[in-house]
Amino acid sequence: MKAEVNLYTTKKGEINKFLNKFYNTEENINSLKWEKKFDNPVEIADIVGVFIDNKDQFQINMWISLDEGTFINITESNADSVIKYLFERFPY
Repeated sequence: MKAEVNLYTTKKGEINKFLNKFYNTEENINSLKWEKKFDNPVEIADIVGVFIDNKDQFQINMWISLDEGTFINITESNADSVIKYLFERFPY
């Protein structure tokens, strides 16, 4: 299974603004949901860190999945622990 990141918002264009800032590209995403799968789960740590560092600038919620059918809501109180867990569980 690939690791997965889902972004949700109720504000049209919000995900587009966040991703354009994070990826430094000009994508045109008008959806209220965005999903991306990662072959290497450690790569999720980058987007989790950027999400938490910029959470006050965007009205977005983030959920990640490392195991089929199980999602974790990323919050300010668990982001550091999730990032540490990613590196402990997938050390390669």
